[in-house]
Amino acid sequence: MNKLSTKSLILCSLFAALIAVGAFIKIPIPVVPFTLQVLFTTLAGLLLGPKLGAISVGIYLLIGLIGIPVFTQGGGPSYIFQPTFGYLIGFLIGTYFTGYIAHKDKEPSLKRLIFASIGGLTIVYIIGMIYYYLIANYYLNSPITASAVMLYCCLLFIPGDIASCIVSSLIAKRTLPIIKGQLLTNEFNSQT
Repeated sequence: MNKLSTKSLILCSLFAALIAVGAFIKIPIPVVPFTLQVLFTTLAGLLLGPKLGAISVGIYLLIGLIGIPVFTQGGGPSYIFQPTFGYLIGFLIGTYFTGYIAHKDKEPSLKRLIFASIGGLTIVYIIGMIYYYLIANYYLNSPITASAVMLYCCLLFIPGDIASCIVSSLIAKRTLPIIKGQLLTNEFNSQT
């Protein structure tokens, strides 16, 4: 097993903190405000790659599950019974996917970065909506239809989240050469 460098651990911790902060930064737009969590989880995958990006999200999840209130509605082990916890699981898998697709090329194009970001977002939505539906209907006994889940847990958020994917891809396109060249050369070569 490869050991992570101090720089890599610092970057993972930094992104875990950004993801936590992003949960509480709400941008008010008509109908549904959105947070910056998608932006930061996508950036973690794009900039850090699949392994380190997923580690960042994993750190965030562990911090929340041990009881530190970094999730939008608190924290603690019982948070797994919140209908929205599926989106947090989706962030972990989606971030890994985003990083994996983005880093298949040594010099990923903007198009590849956007594709990777939207692919990761799709994974977040699929896992999040299925989890929401199952918890609401079978654990909380709060019946909700699949079409209502699609509307309230996906369609209303898509414009803002796609904008986050594009912004994170633009940021990554500019900063990825710096991060790859100066900070994470060894980790990038060994994680894919």
